[in-house]
Amino acid sequence: MMISTRGRYAIRLMIDLAEHGTSDYIRLKDISERQDISQKYLESITTTLSKSGLIEGAHGKGGGYKLKRSPEEYTIGEILRITEGSLATVACLGCDAKKCERESVCRTLPMWKNLSQLVNDFFDGITIADLMKQDSEAGFFGAAL
Repeated sequence: MMISTRGRYAIRLMIDLAEHGTSDYIRLKDISERQDISQKYLESITTTLSKSGLIEGAHGKGGGYKLKRSPEEYTIGEILRITEGSLATVACLGCDAKKCERESVCRTLPMWKNLSQLVNDFFDGITIADLMKQDSEAGFFGAAL
């Protein structure tokens, strides 16, 4: 499994909104400059996040984006599933996968299911608030790995 730039940038965007969030909207241009991500690319990500109800946007003067919930209420798993689709480790466990005709005899399926569960549990156990507290020098998860 490989997380794309879309998923990684979505997480950075959400952290930026959380760190700079007030009751005001944050301009996409400001996020783009701080994160060194093209504004056009961020627009496509914010569209997805907005349609999914994670953020809200406003147009015009004073417009921009802001979180709809507190940073503690957003898991990384939720953000990645919205931007990446499934976090399944193999194609047969993906959201749109057809039922495999070998499922009943597949010796490796339990292993893949367990790995997928570990991946989902890992990302669901981390919130935006957790990443905001991360020490960039030591690494938040360094001791666990």
